[in-house]
Amino acid sequence: MTATLPLTSDVLRTVSCVTTPKRPQPIPERGAGEGLKSVATALDVLECFAVDDELGVSDIARRLGIAKSTAHRLLTTLCSRGMTEKNPESGLYRLGMHLFELGQLAQARLRLRQLALPMLGELRAVTGHTVHLGVADGADVVHAERLDSPDSVRVMGTMGRRFPAHCTATGKVIAAFNPDFAEARRRAGFPPRTRMTIRTAADFDQALATTRRLGVGIVHGEAVIGMSSVAAPVRDLSGKAYAAISVAAPTLVLRPELERTSRLLISAARQLSRMAAG
Repeated sequence: MTATLPLTSDVLRTVSCVTTPKRPQPIPERGAGEGLKSVATALDVLECFAVDDELGVSDIARRLGIAKSTAHRLLTTLCSRGMTEKNPESGLYRLGMHLFELGQLAQARLRLRQLALPMLGELRAVTGHTVHLGVADGADVVHAERLDSPDSVRVMGTMGRRFPAHCTATGKVIAAFNPDFAEARRRAGFPPRTRMTIRTAADFDQALATTRRLGVGIVHGEAVIGMSSVAAPVRDLSGKAYAAISVAAPTLVLRPELERTSRLLISAARQLSRMAAG
């Protein structure tokens, strides 16, 4: 019997955020090095909040290996621009509302998301389950849109938007039809999320071969025990996948519906591919 993984906040946080990328710093131009370094460090401060809701100055200084005075100065500047804010009750810092506004704008202006929304809504209505639009980024998948089902377990709604490709249906199906994305995941490794998660390159390659044969990516309990998902690829004109549409639900519910749900997803993903390429 497979052991269950309690859905604590720590577990959910680990599943969704452990691979949040720390972007490489650019090589500074002559005479502009310190300024660019400060900007990069400020961005590193923001990325600390991908894992924790609230942090203190000492926490951030320790994680980034910088002086507390530097961390405090950066947080003060970020607060002045609404990127972070200080919780008056705890005295700790958290992400600010202006950052939320910018994130909402980025999401709203994503053309693929705009094109996908009507069919995502239709898929949710037809299946009764949570649906996602996932986009490849680095070695991970970012859910650019999630429409939660009002009738199913809303585990996914409590999690973040970024997931390692090897433990998600969206990641598997994109990797199956995008060699560069698959190779990025191999280089990044296969950190386990549950006892069902892929852990080796050989198993990953076998899963991608199965995905290519089926035309859809399928996971059962590989990110969260008891949850399953199935996804179909969104491809460019060359046939390379760069995004995917998925349906997620409790395993006991989704298993009997896999064939029908797969057909619906393949049809929707093909339509979205044609629309995006037009």
